[in-house]
Amino acid sequence: MNAPIPATLIPGDGIGPEITDATLKALDALGAPFVWDRQAAGAAGVAACGDPLPSACLDSIRKTRLALKGPLETPVGGGYRSSNVRLREEFKLYANLRPARTIIPGGRFDNIDLVLVRENNEGLYMGHEHFIPIDDDPHALGMSTGINTRQGCRRILRFAFDYAIRKGRKKVTVVHKANIMKALTGIFLETAQQIHAAEYKGKIGFEDIIVDACAMKLVMNPWQFDVIVTTNLFGDILSDEIAGLVGGLGMAPGANIGEHAAIFEAVHGSAPDIAGKGIANPTALLLAAAMMLDHVGRADLGDRLRKAIDDTLNVDQIRTGDLGGKASTREFAAALVKRIQLSA
Repeated sequence: MNAPIPATLIPGDGIGPEITDATLKALDALGAPFVWDRQAAGAAGVAACGDPLPSACLDSIRKTRLALKGPLETPVGGGYRSSNVRLREEFKLYANLRPARTIIPGGRFDNIDLVLVRENNEGLYMGHEHFIPIDDDPHALGMSTGINTRQGCRRILRFAFDYAIRKGRKKVTVVHKANIMKALTGIFLETAQQIHAAEYKGKIGFEDIIVDACAMKLVMNPWQFDVIVTTNLFGDILSDEIAGLVGGLGMAPGANIGEHAAIFEAVHGSAPDIAGKGIANPTALLLAAAMMLDHVGRADLGDRLRKAIDDTLNVDQIRTGDLGGKASTREFAAALVKRIQLSA
């Protein structure tokens, strides 16, 4: 019998509790080894104890070093800082892993199988920004400073190269803007070239591309890419573009990985406009749970979950409304559980 694995569960805000419930049903049907410590964060954390990232939630992750997280609400233009960003900073989750794979064929793009690796802690997301007042305008000038370190570049680049080799991929593409941002992203490109030449040459293919050209080529010929690695802001933008190639953020899982903790998540928002209606698509969080199973050495269960998702969507044709179907979140979860049970 497999030993139980303690893990933190953060259902999140909006549709988070609904898709989390669907995911737990699937994991229970698989016999997944997780023992959950349920915690609140985001708007739910504020409602529970006045803090979008309560100390109890942080303490839980420090103890388990493993978490599954639904979407967390972040105020736009004011209010508290993103709990997602704070979690990445608190646990030094330097690698954001975003695989994108075609599950439902026949879309605008087919047979997509890409992985984006995003540096998660540096760049323009470090939060070093402020306003400078001029005359009677307190926000006359907005300033933001991005920072990329050699150590941070080496860490994420080695992660990407090692991941590509371990997964049998063919090529790593380094995305940058070193023609204009010669220091901030030039250090990223320079470090990539040095590391590949010294440690990975002959082991994995390597190329680099400017970010705007990459964005264009992703919608012209996405099949030319395999594993993409880039800095924080570019990774945030390109990962959503890549998700659009496979049906949108509802099909996009994510992992935030550091040396001492890993948090797996649905990368879409909390969708408050449909919260409580029972129509949310849980696929992204389900795929994140499959990545979590891979991470703890249970790729057998992760593969079973991915296969069951594929069969539920394509063989049984059970789909939520965003995918052209009529199933509720609970109906999709029930169909998925049946598929999992058939694979036992």
